[in-house]
Amino acid sequence: MARRTASPLLSTARYLALAAYLAFALFPLYWLVKIAITPDQLIFTEGTRLFPSETSFGNFAKVITQTDFLAYFGNSLIVSLGTAGVTTLIAAGAGYAFSRFDFAGKRVLVGIMLVTQMFPLLMVIAPIYKMVAALGMLNSLTSLIVVYTAFNIPFATFLMQSFFDGIPRDLEEAAMIDGCTRFQALRRIIVPLTLPGLGATLGFVFTAAWSELLFALMLINSNDAMTFPVGLLTFVSKFSVDWGQMMAAGVLALVPSCLFFLFIQRYLVQGLTSGAVKG
Repeated sequence: MARRTASPLLSTARYLALAAYLAFALFPLYWLVKIAITPDQLIFTEGTRLFPSETSFGNFAKVITQTDFLAYFGNSLIVSLGTAGVTTLIAAGAGYAFSRFDFAGKRVLVGIMLVTQMFPLLMVIAPIYKMVAALGMLNSLTSLIVVYTAFNIPFATFLMQSFFDGIPRDLEEAAMIDGCTRFQALRRIIVPLTLPGLGATLGFVFTAAWSELLFALMLINSNDAMTFPVGLLTFVSKFSVDWGQMMAAGVLALVPSCLFFLFIQRYLVQGLTSGAVKG
């Protein structure tokens, strides 16, 4: 059967629409970089000029050498990687259980997990603050990992369940008929097939924890335990904002997310186009 080709006019319109979308989506990122490399004395005088008349990496040097940004950066990395690892591990086990077993209270548990996604964070921030304070875990990175993990587990579990649902049960049954235990069948057959799902879950949870501000702002007051979203606020003083250094810090903060997504890109794309879209 011959494949119909789009008319040149339609193809041109599609490319123009795609270019317009990319320009719209990437313009904030461009403006972030543009201000970061503009010398301080030109940031306000050049206003909305599209390209800076001069470029300088002085803001990056000041952020790295004259502020605590690297410490904030390290704290965010610990919290994000810890949250992504713990959440994915728990969600993988829970998703497998929801996908493969029927047990009493399963529907109730699913309903409770769905309900937890409906509450706005502002409703629960005060009780969580009191609980963390009562446990003596304020100004602790562990408290952020625990809280982020708790909030990301429902979505991550549903995500992983959709991946397990997409893997035929016959594969496990065949492996167990050949002598494998359920755990061996899970480790040798199911886990390798679920790598795209694990990559997608890691990516989503890492990004959510990396950019989270509200809980970090409420639970962390110590400069030693600040994450970078809270650390960005240190560039805002009572009467002024250091836009150059703030934008430079923002650009540097994008590096881990970009590297992480490049690392899991193959799994993420495969995951988004397979198990993640199944109901």
